[in-house]
Amino acid sequence: MKQFRRMAYPYIFWSIVMIILPMLLIVMYAFTQKGNDVLTFKVTLDNFIRFFSDPIFMDVLKRSMWVAVLTTVLCLVLGYPVAYIIAQADGRKKVMLVLLITIPMWINMLVRTYAWVGILQDKGLINTILGFFGIGPISLIYTDFAVVLGMVYNFIPFMILQIYTALSKLDKSYLEAASDLGANKLQSFLNVTLPLSLPGVISGITLVFLPAVSSFFIPKMLGGGQYVLIGNVIESQFLTSGNWNFGSAISLIMAVIILISMYITKKLDKTGLNEGGK
Repeated sequence: MKQFRRMAYPYIFWSIVMIILPMLLIVMYAFTQKGNDVLTFKVTLDNFIRFFSDPIFMDVLKRSMWVAVLTTVLCLVLGYPVAYIIAQADGRKKVMLVLLITIPMWINMLVRTYAWVGILQDKGLINTILGFFGIGPISLIYTDFAVVLGMVYNFIPFMILQIYTALSKLDKSYLEAASDLGANKLQSFLNVTLPLSLPGVISGITLVFLPAVSSFFIPKMLGGGQYVLIGNVIESQFLTSGNWNFGSAISLIMAVIILISMYITKKLDKTGLNEGGK
């Protein structure tokens, strides 16, 4: 056992250096003012007061939450039927469908988002096709639609794969028992399939909402400089304004929001497991 414990030391050191120390620095910067020396800094809440008292930052936070919720709902609505179809497919067809979902994830997310810039711009693929029918050009790029589309496109595979995993583990005997009791396909889905797939749904919601609420390069590329979410504010504070203290405070606020979201989804996941067990 002692030998195995020694093998864990490098991972513990790695966790301290790469996770704990950066988080401690963010906390330190968040509770100090810009220009304070490390040895003489004064603890203050001014950065948090500035954020919550400024209506502009609050509007950005509300917009970020709204875009994240809308993205999550669209991914769920579009992803569940796709996951269900994949789970119902035969062996070779199922492998091909899963491969089609995962292939885009092999490409860097930044490159995939750049591709949508070319598709949605005024002289892009969509407007070129519409031009053959005498329609357009339609302003698609740098809009709410473009940002949400980019979010859904990049994050929907996480939703599909989580729900598919839950559906593929579904015991077919439950559906057979429901059919023997006189339930039709819709009743079997609502009373058996859907409750038993809730853990996958909750996991998918978590994997979509958390990156969507803090994303910054998707709204920057598809929304332009005029479309700002909370991730863009954090980026600008660190890279443009050089105000690490205020940027760290916003990062800490987002970390708390994410932790609350994870706690809620964990509770919902437990509820789904209990209902599925019944």
